[in-house]
This record gives sequence, structure tokens and C-alpha cells, in this order.
Amino acid sequence: MHKKLLLLSTLILIFLNVSAQKKKFDVQGKAGARGIMPENTIEGMLKALDLGVTTLEMDAVISKDKQVVLSQEPYFNNEISLQPNGKAITLKDQKNFNIYKMDYDEIKKFDVGSKVHSRFPGQMKFKAYKPLLSETIDAVEAYVKAHKMAKPVYSIETKTIKKGDNEFHPEPAEFVDLIMSVINEKKLAKRVIIESFDMRTLQYLHEKYPKIQTSLLIDEKEPFEDYIEKLGFKPTIYSPYSVLVGKGLVDRCHEMGIKIIPWTVNTVKDVKYFMSLGVDGIITDFPNIMGQLK
Repeated sequence: MHKKLLLLSTLILIFLNVSAQKKKFDVQGKAGARGIMPENTIEGMLKALDLGVTTLEMDAVISKDKQVVLSQEPYFNNEISLQPNGKAITLKDQKNFNIYKMDYDEIKKFDVGSKVHSRFPGQMKFKAYKPLLSETIDAVEAYVKAHKMAKPVYSIETKTIKKGDNEFHPEPAEFVDLIMSVINEKKLAKRVIIESFDMRTLQYLHEKYPKIQTSLLIDEKEPFEDYIEKLGFKPTIYSPYSVLVGKGLVDRCHEMGIKIIPWTVNTVKDVKYFMSLGVDGIITDFPNIMGQLK
């Protein structure tokens, strides 16, 4: 009898361990798949789906006419942008091309796909524009339906800059409301995460839209508990710069019931390392590396 109970206990432990190992690992394609395709473009998002991402990470800014536009910065970054006349934008002048001061019809005329990206020289190049969040969602939903793919989660970052309120973007409440208007129109609330370095946007979101998942982005080394205290609530996800992540941090997140997803993880070696720590997913510029795991 004792041997049977021992065998049963062993089998249960094995089952629980296998179940834990099979928990869903969230692969988030940064700005689509920006190591491979121009960032925050519809083409990049569809490529990320082909590569098997579970979450499409994207960046949102606001235009003068209050449209939600995909962009890593609230201006045209010199690294990726060409003016409508084909001329380059310099580092010195890039903030003069302020998206918040342009209507979307003007924004759409800039090319953000043809210029060779110095940090991602292997990126596929083609003429591309900054799409609306709404049209990106429509394109993605149509693509997954046509190809019988699993529906992705959308992780949308509110791109604010320090002291940029009313100059490069609206104040947090309006920013969040404009994004949520699109999300609610598309009936996607259950498949959306709002992420931000700016705690103000997450605090407002948590107060007005408490059912929406949140992700706190972190890029400085301060105690985890201090960040959570400043935020004022437990986010769904804690998302630190990958160099800040160790086993202790992973364990503290999980003890509080918070997922931890580091950014930006771009090598097979690093993916394996963070998986060994027990993280819940990664954000990567190169979603194709997941197919190289052995």
C-alpha cells in the first residue's frame, strides 16, 4: 500500500511539473518584428504573426486630429524616416517633425520603410507609412481569420516623453481614452494590454478601465517593491529591461501574482537563460529566434 501511495505521489508531481512547463510562454514581437521588418507597420505585424508571436507589441502616439497612430516616437525619428519629398530627416531636426502637430493625412505621406536602419541592417526595405491603430487591428484580424491562426493579444504602449504633455501628446487621460475608444469600437478589450513607462497612463487606465490588462515598463534599477508602491496597484505584467532581471526578481513578481516579461531579448542564448529563470514571456525584435530553440 505504501509503495502504491509513493508511486501515485510521484506521478502527481511529474504531472504538475509537466503542466507547469507547458504554461503558455508569451512571445511578443517588438513593434511587430522590427529586426526583420520596418517597425510599427502593418506588414511587420503580419510577418510577426507568420513567425508565431502570441502578442503583437506596438507603440501608439496621437495626431493633431486625434487619431491613434503607430509610432515608436511622437515625432519622425531620423533613423527610419524620409520626408514626403524623399529628403532625409536629421537628428537635430527630428523633433520638429512633431506628429501631434500634424493631421493624419500629412503623417501618412512620410516613408518609414525605405531607409536602411543602422541598428537593424538586415531589415527588409520597402516604402511604408505609419498606420492607424484601427486599420492595423482590421488588417491583423482579417489575416488571422483568412489563415486560420490563433487570435493575438495586442500590447499597446502609450508613447509619452518627459514634459511632453500638450506639446508632443495629450495628457494621460485623453491619451488613454483615445486608445480605448478604438479598442472598444473593435470589441477587443479582452485581448489588449496597455503598457507604459509613464505610470500616470496606467493609473488612469486602472481607475477608469479596471478590467484592462496593464504592463509597467521599467528601464532603471530601483527596488521592485518601490515601483509597485509608486504605481499604487498590482499590474498584470512587470516588464523590465532584460539586464535588470534575475531569479530573485522573477520570484518576487510571481509571489505577488504578477507576470514578468523582459525586453528586449534578441538571442537564442538569452531566450534560454530567461526561460530558465521562469519568466512568463519575452519581448523581442527577432521573433524568428524562437524557431531556433532546441
